[in-house]
Amino acid sequence: MKSVFVTVGTTSFDDLIATICSPAALQVLQSRGYEKLVLQVGRGALPPSLSGTALAVEAFRYKESLAEDLGRADLVVSHAGAGSCLEALGKEKPLVVVINEKLMNNHQLELAKQLHRDGHVFCCNCRTHVFRLKEEQFKPNRSG
Repeated sequence: MKSVFVTVGTTSFDDLIATICSPAALQVLQSRGYEKLVLQVGRGALPPSLSGTALAVEAFRYKESLAEDLGRADLVVSHAGAGSCLEALGKEKPLVVVINEKLMNNHQLELAKQLHRDGHVFCCNCRTHVFRLKEEQFKPNRSG
């Protein structure tokens, strides 16, 4: 079952969860053959019931380890936390890093931009409609 794993880490990033659960994003995921959406919401709000979608949706706050979820994912969408980014890249998963622009002194921005410049991730924010892009752009650069 082709799946997307979304993680916000230990904080809350409700804008990311709302964006990925929007009807437009869900429709694009379905059109690309994704059948399952797994959401790690941290301290944020749990998503509303997404009963109108054909995607199987699972949501949780925290787990001791995300390794299993990352291992099963075909695409990872993550906040720009160093631990989350490095763990997803270590699993060699296509990674979309979404910057939380509401954070003060956004330290995550530098990491996300550098990983993007180096060709490892696709970087965006919640206003950038990432799902209009081609899936090939999500694939990390394995060279170097």
